[in-house]
Amino acid sequence: MAEFWDVLDKNGNKTGRLQKRGWMESGNYHLVVFVWIINEKGDFLISKRVPDIRWPNKWACTAGSVVAGDDSITTALKEVREELGLILAPENGKIYKQYRNDITEDCGEFIDVWIFRQEVDIHSVVFQPGETCDVMWASAEKIRQLVEQDMFIPVREGCPYLEDLLRVYNEEGFSIIK
Repeated sequence: MAEFWDVLDKNGNKTGRLQKRGWMESGNYHLVVFVWIINEKGDFLISKRVPDIRWPNKWACTAGSVVAGDDSITTALKEVREELGLILAPENGKIYKQYRNDITEDCGEFIDVWIFRQEVDIHSVVFQPGETCDVMWASAEKIRQLVEQDMFIPVREGCPYLEDLLRVYNEEGFSIIK
C-alpha cells in the first residue's frame, strides 16, 4: 500500500495536500523525526542499517518520515517500535531541536529531533527486516569515533546537529531532557 505524507509549506504549515512517499515536488516539504534514546549511564542507543538501503552498514539513531495524519510524537514512538521492537514512554521524550532542511531551493523536510531518557534492554530488540541489523549503547565519544571512521551516517547530510547534541550532552548531561 502506498504511503502518503502531509505536504507542508516552507513555514511548516500543513497545506491540506498529500504527496506519495518519495521525492518532493517543487514547493513541498514534509516532516521527519530523528529519535535518540539515552540511558542512565549517558549512552545513546544506536542501530546499524542493513546493507541494501541508503547509508548501508552505517550506525545511526532511529528516524522516519511522518505519514499523513500522524504527528511527530506518534511517529517517533512508531519508528522505534517498528525498527527496534521497543516501546518508549511518551512522557520520557522531549524535542531537542527542530529545523528545516532544504533539499533544493524550494523543497525539503522539516526535522524534529527527539531525545528519550529511558532504560532499554538491548537483548529485547527485534530488528525490522530491510532496516536494521545491529544495535549498541554508545557514549558520545564512541559516536564521534564512529563518525571519524566513516561508520556513522554522513553527519552533514544525515544529522548536522550531531556535534551540538553531543556537546550539550557532555556539558549539561540529562538537564536537556528533564
